[in-house]
This record gives sequence, C-alpha cells and structure tokens, in this order.
Amino acid sequence: MAGTFPNISISTERLVLRPLDEDDVPALAEMMNDEQVGAWTAVPQPYSEEQARGWITEYAPAEREAGRGLDFAVTEFLTQRLVGVVQLAKTNWRVRSTEMSYIIAPWARGEGYASEAALATAQWLFTDQKFERIELRTAADNTASQQVAQKIGCISEGVLRGACIARVRADDGTWSDVRTDYIVWSLLPEDLDGAGEQLADTGGFTSYTDWN
Repeated sequence: MAGTFPNISISTERLVLRPLDEDDVPALAEMMNDEQVGAWTAVPQPYSEEQARGWITEYAPAEREAGRGLDFAVTEFLTQRLVGVVQLAKTNWRVRSTEMSYIIAPWARGEGYASEAALATAQWLFTDQKFERIELRTAADNTASQQVAQKIGCISEGVLRGACIARVRADDGTWSDVRTDYIVWSLLPEDLDGAGEQLADTGGFTSYTDWN
C-alpha cells in the first residue's frame, strides 16, 4: 500500500521543522559546503545555490509526492534561521518503515538540535503517521551521529561492512573517497519510552497539517 506524507510543520520549544522553501537557498548552500557535511554525506562539493534551489523546488517535492520520503528544514523558533535538515527516505508504506538522517549546520552544533529534531520527527511518525520502524545508518567513524541515535533511543542492529563511502579533504581542497562501514540502528515505538521524557522537558511538539 503506497502513501504520501502530508505537508506539515512540527514544533518543539526551541525548533520548528517545516518544508524547505526558496528563502532557505543561501543558508542551505552554506550548510552543505561545510567540511563535516562533505565528509559524511554524498552531497556534491562544492555545493552551489543552484543545487540548493533544485533540492528545494524539484527533488524534495518529487520525493514527497511519490511517497518515497520527506525533507524538513530545521529552524530556530525564536530567530527562524535555518539550523539543519531532517530527511526521511526509502519509505516502505506496507511495512510502515522509513530511513531517517539529519544534518546540523556548523553555526548551530553543540545545542542538541539534532536529537531534538530527530526525536520530534520520530514521535510524529509513530503517532500521527502510525509508522512501526525508523532506520538510521551512521558511518563507523561518525561518532556525533551515533551519539544522536543513542540519545533518541535507537538500538544498534549490526554493521554493514564496507557499505559506506566517506570522504577526506586534502590540504589542496580536493576530496578523496574512503570506504568504511555503516552501523545500522533501528527505532521502534516502544523504544521512545525513555527518550520521550527528554522531549517532554522541551515542551513536546505540535504538528500543523497543510503547512505552506
């Protein structure tokens, strides 16, 4: 059974997760050009504003309409500045499962935004969308991403050996590929029992359908 994610906004005490829009182009491009993003993702380097615009106006709407995934802009509630992205991909509507990933901008790291945004997204998926499984994959050396997975209650299921291509930037600015392992994590509704208390401390979340 196929489905489609709604256009929605999710808010916590500090954050608003909403659809990407064209006003996000400059900040999104700047965020994608960060060295850590280049190292742990497949995002092209360098990343142009035209590529950011294509993501926002073409790729993200197509993924949502086809039921494959959903892209959230993570913004600060008070300043409205873009501080990250949460992506859902490889969605299986029959199994009610999807894969989640997250990127936090270099100017917003160290604030706990990744875990807050990921946890709010997970609670929305399990409650409003009736999903039964969320999967995360983190590169073996990406300890920051692994800490987020652990914080929101994910369970490590094993290692996919040699399944990930990370990148290293040389002194001359060029990038080279490095093969490494993926650690596979899962999150089921019952795993949120403890992690949900952390979100409750920040005020919970509210979803708004047909956001635009």
